[in-house]
Amino acid sequence: MIMNKQLLFVKRPVGEADASTWSLETNPIPEIDDGQILVKQHYVSLDPAMRGWMNQGKSYIEPMAIGSVMRAGSVGEVVASKNSKFKVGDHVVGTGGVQQYCATDGKGFYQVDPRIAPLPTYIGALGMPGMTAYFGITEVGKIKEGDVVLVSGAAGAVGSIVGQVAKIKGCRVVGIAGGADKCSYVVDELGFDACIDYKNENVATRLKEECPKGIDVYFDNVGGEILDIALTRLRMHARIVICGAISQYNNKQAVKGPSNYLSLLVHRATMQGMVVFDYAPRYAEGAKILGGWMAAGKIKAREDVYEGIENFPETFNRLF
Repeated sequence: MIMNKQLLFVKRPVGEADASTWSLETNPIPEIDDGQILVKQHYVSLDPAMRGWMNQGKSYIEPMAIGSVMRAGSVGEVVASKNSKFKVGDHVVGTGGVQQYCATDGKGFYQVDPRIAPLPTYIGALGMPGMTAYFGITEVGKIKEGDVVLVSGAAGAVGSIVGQVAKIKGCRVVGIAGGADKCSYVVDELGFDACIDYKNENVATRLKEECPKGIDVYFDNVGGEILDIALTRLRMHARIVICGAISQYNNKQAVKGPSNYLSLLVHRATMQGMVVFDYAPRYAEGAKILGGWMAAGKIKAREDVYEGIENFPETFNRLF
């Protein structure tokens, strides 16, 4: 009998998640019913947002239930089908969770072509991170040629695409990342105009140097102190895109809000949240545009791939 390794969510963490948050179990692969498919999963996506899904409380998505398979984006191959929309051998992307096999009715799963792009790309630059970046910076950030754009988490899956899209659109782009290696990657490989190393440089000072006339758009992936500093550099009618707050996700105390928020009033600026699921009907549009830019060499993407579900807890905390 073929068995299925599954990572079950068993305890809501306070602060950083640890091994006690999950339980690794091995169960028989479920039999599929009419209308279902069985997907052998090749890759699952690790995203900072997953930390928020573990919390009990009101959010943009239902919190995970205790005892459920750890929620995650995934890509894999259909190995059994009783659903006319999918056939054995199809490659699909969806939310299959952290497990080797997923039985599903196919809702929220989409066929992808591994001949066009490697499978990990469909849960990266052409998946949820890419859609977040594209629609976040174009629809919420409303970038236009000549804008000065600041991106935190610039070396990450979302931030790296945000900056490259902004460059394609004719903006000056400054990133913020942690460490000299990440900053070099952002500038030398991805083509940002500059990158501030928040671990080794004074962010406020460097921001004044790189954006002497201020910023038009700040794409925020980290929240906290960096957001507060960005608020001091706004230009008139600036836009702040609130995508995430990775610096706050493992807080044991209340989330720290910005003390410089009156800058929004002074500069008639806006701060708007962005949730990628709102743009689900337009994913094909976004993927076509991003895929075209990737094929033309205008956008580069890199994935870190780690092997083994049993290594999930350690790998997940690398995000933070």
